[in-house]
Amino acid sequence: MKKQALVMLLAGSIGLSLAACGNQQAEQPKPAERGSAGTAAGQTAEPTYRSLFQTSVFLGDSITEGLSFHDVLDEANVAAGAGKTAEFALEDVEEIAKRKPERIFIQLGSDDILWPTDDPVSYSYKHYAKLIDSLKEKLPQAKLTILSVTPVTAEAEKQEPRYRNIAAYNKGLQELAAKHGVEFVDVSPLVAGNEDLYDTDGIHFKGKYYRLLLDYLKDRLN
Repeated sequence: MKKQALVMLLAGSIGLSLAACGNQQAEQPKPAERGSAGTAAGQTAEPTYRSLFQTSVFLGDSITEGLSFHDVLDEANVAAGAGKTAEFALEDVEEIAKRKPERIFIQLGSDDILWPTDDPVSYSYKHYAKLIDSLKEKLPQAKLTILSVTPVTAEAEKQEPRYRNIAAYNKGLQELAAKHGVEFVDVSPLVAGNEDLYDTDGIHFKGKYYRLLLDYLKDRLN
């Protein structure tokens, strides 16, 4: 009898535990009630940078590469790398064409002005023009936007005096864009007086800069 009573007591305890678990699960809100990305039910989540720029590709050097390095955009939306110049970017045209972007943002020149040739600026413009023409040929429906080269800090300019040519290079780049019928956007106001956006080398940027950049560009998507 004692054994039978013990079995009945254990069965009752298990039954109460299962009922408690069932009630706890029933109290959990359904995914639809929670909303997307932590948004309360009935509210619409703000579009993320990834969704806003999902049909865009950013082509550039290591500065542009920061978009994916800092996890602001996916690598599929960034075609960039250290040391890339307008000449080297010509090798990326086929790959970019495969991605079929609706918008292409190009930011090259930071490495071009350092290129070891007699006239690096003219050399860069010549290949920049070829790059624009090649992208237009492969992706005639895509909208091209050229972004200015970002300035460097005074200390970085002191270390590398050729960075003093950035302003003049950007002026010529704007004229090149107008000649080829593509949009030009000067992004230098984003960093003017904001040295806290720079990384330790005074050339590259922290993650905050790239969010400011995309906020600056998102109104141009339409």
